[in-house]
Amino acid sequence: MKALRHPVEYALVVVTMRVARLLPWRAVRAMGSGLGFLFYAFDRRHRRIAMQNLAAAFPRKPEAERRAIGRQVFGHFGRLLFELLKFSGLSRDEVLARVEIEGGDRIRDARARGRGALLFTGHFGYWEINAIAHAAAFAPIGVLARPLDNRRLHDLLERMRGCLGNYVIYRRGALRRVLKALNANDGVAILIDQHIQAPDAVSVNFFDRPAATTLALGVLALRTGAPVIPVFALPVGLGRYRLVYEHPVGPPADDSPEAIRDFTQRCTDVLEMQVRRHPELWLWMHRRWRDTAVADPGDPGMFPPAAREDGRDESRDDA
Repeated sequence: MKALRHPVEYALVVVTMRVARLLPWRAVRAMGSGLGFLFYAFDRRHRRIAMQNLAAAFPRKPEAERRAIGRQVFGHFGRLLFELLKFSGLSRDEVLARVEIEGGDRIRDARARGRGALLFTGHFGYWEINAIAHAAAFAPIGVLARPLDNRRLHDLLERMRGCLGNYVIYRRGALRRVLKALNANDGVAILIDQHIQAPDAVSVNFFDRPAATTLALGVLALRTGAPVIPVFALPVGLGRYRLVYEHPVGPPADDSPEAIRDFTQRCTDVLEMQVRRHPELWLWMHRRWRDTAVADPGDPGMFPPAAREDGRDESRDDA
């Protein structure tokens, strides 16, 4: 079934992309909304997860209001897909004509320091479009991501992400590639709102519930001295977006677990603030809150302690 499903999925996405790039933005937005609402109507499993998460996060909101937010969430992610397919086909000048930038001096200041920048966000707003627009407005960046199971779709998404020079960093060899990017004064973008398994996780509160969150951001901030800047992309009109670069988050005080957790909590608080302002723009159908396992001190994980790098075979780190 996989041998049949993957080519069909790829063909559908390619056809949709070609159609989206020919249509005006209003039609692209309408098609994306329609697809999202179809999933809301028929995808019972993810609709149930979204409603459970919204009920836990906003217990004081009436059920009808939470249900309306849930429907808007599905509509938003349908629009995100269609608008990304169209946006990734634009030229650099066309991209710049469709974005406005708030806090851009924070990126320019970071580049002036010469240590690169760690840019973090979540599955919120138009994060994929944000990365493309950042490359057009400033310089290409590395984007930490997970590979797709469908190899053809994986390659297509990588080409879309790299349409203006960005490059994707996957788990295998991630530490070495991230450090290389920061040493070259590039930015590296990280999503901090996915469930992460030990030993790469630290437990912080997100909407007053413990959530296993990547500790990579804290480890890299401490090890490299790169400024940590929250970034968000919000819709401001038909096919138009505002890129918001918030004030940098101060690095961890030291390399203790408590300091890394405190730093990760502060970053998560910035994301939560945005999600509370615009709950319809976040991925509520994701199983964000799960049991948080304790890290195994014998497993170096994706980002091993710096002291273990010298003279060490990195092949184990890449696994």
